[in-house]
Amino acid sequence: MNQTTTGARNAARSSIAETLSWSRELRETFALAWPLVIAQLAQTALFTTDVVMMGWLGPKFLAAGTLATTFLVPFLFAGTGITGAVAPLVAQARGARNIKAVRRIVRQGFWASAIIVAVLTPLLLQIRPLYAMLGQDPDATILAEQFIQLAVPLLFPALGVIVLRSLLSAFNTTRIILVITVAGVLFNALCNYTLMFGNFGFPRLELRGSAISTLATNVLMFALFLIYVLTHHRFRRFHILHNFFKPDWFHLREIFRVGTPIGLTVLAEVGLFTAAALLMGRLGIDEVAAHAVALQCASLAFMIPLGLGIASTVRVGNAYGRGDPEGIRKAGWMAFILGTGFMAFGGLSFVLWSHGIVGLFLDHTNPANSNALTLAASFLVVAGVFQLADGAQVVAAHALRGMSDTTVPMIVAIIGYWAVGLPVAYILGFVANWRGVGIWIGLAAGLAFVAVVLVTRFAMRERLGLLRSRS
Repeated sequence: MNQTTTGARNAARSSIAETLSWSRELRETFALAWPLVIAQLAQTALFTTDVVMMGWLGPKFLAAGTLATTFLVPFLFAGTGITGAVAPLVAQARGARNIKAVRRIVRQGFWASAIIVAVLTPLLLQIRPLYAMLGQDPDATILAEQFIQLAVPLLFPALGVIVLRSLLSAFNTTRIILVITVAGVLFNALCNYTLMFGNFGFPRLELRGSAISTLATNVLMFALFLIYVLTHHRFRRFHILHNFFKPDWFHLREIFRVGTPIGLTVLAEVGLFTAAALLMGRLGIDEVAAHAVALQCASLAFMIPLGLGIASTVRVGNAYGRGDPEGIRKAGWMAFILGTGFMAFGGLSFVLWSHGIVGLFLDHTNPANSNALTLAASFLVVAGVFQLADGAQVVAAHALRGMSDTTVPMIVAIIGYWAVGLPVAYILGFVANWRGVGIWIGLAAGLAFVAVVLVTRFAMRERLGLLRSRS
């Protein structure tokens, strides 16, 4: 280790003026997390708006839109998982006061985004033959293909948003994330209302209008984030686009080294829910529509511990970068307490008010929706039961990411979701003939397994040597 690096490390360690008390850690975590939590809720509101308006079009369009998004989202989330490695890497660089690395990491985040888009685009365009092989409804598949063909160009701006959000989060600048995300939600809702239903003199494009709206919203949000980073005095000094075409192989490899397991972890989880949607598709249109409604509600609740998890990545990453084991401990457990506390409240709400909640998505006065409404309410009760496990696993996974510990959590996720969750879902859903409820119980089993293992891993982080490289 050269003298410059040693000096930077010593300066970073000396910058720890004091070990934060639990009350101060609560304030620091909350100040960082609350805009992220609301921004995550707003981000999900983009999809929620689509689901609600697809429901207004009717169960056929809701089912087709669900098939399209359940095909797109796993690939998109896998990509965002990889580019999301920018957050812990920048946080660690900031904690170690290695500011020069910040620009290089962000720049290579854009490079990684371009590589991911080149890989994913041809795969996404194969939706019709793949769904035909899986026995999905032909009419719904055709509509889903139309959606995907129009929505594919959103990949790069969507991944670029993650890169820029990671930079802003690592520097505790989260309110602008909230502002831009809310602006995106409002813009998406207006575009949906205009294009899906043919308002304000525009043609009625139905599901294709939703795809165009989603694309336009992601382009707008990326442009706004980029303008902010390039013009704000705190970030323009990084000159993130300087020498943009100059490769930095070390940081590009680091992004893929840390981010690929994150992407595969996300893919394993989202893929489980995609598989559940496909299993629902074998049961019928009402089951798919009900699954879409229940999943959207569960996803909204999930955004709160997810926002807290992102905050824990930054807090843990800062402490890890400056060599502060006590800071790591308090940052991780505080996010865990807050995340599981909320999910306990959310789960109880799902159990007590399931019928009223699903009535917001499907018109209860329409007799054609009665079966889907009943199914959605029963699914939501099961979702309420596994909320604690869902909150625990996402916060623990993000805290571990702050220490660049991503490979073992990936293995745990793959085992938990695919060797535990999916088999239980299939056995209970089809062998035991519990149908949709059985499938949702399988989802709960997979989440519970992952939660127990990852929380235990964070608790044993020192014994497992996860802090060794920063000692």
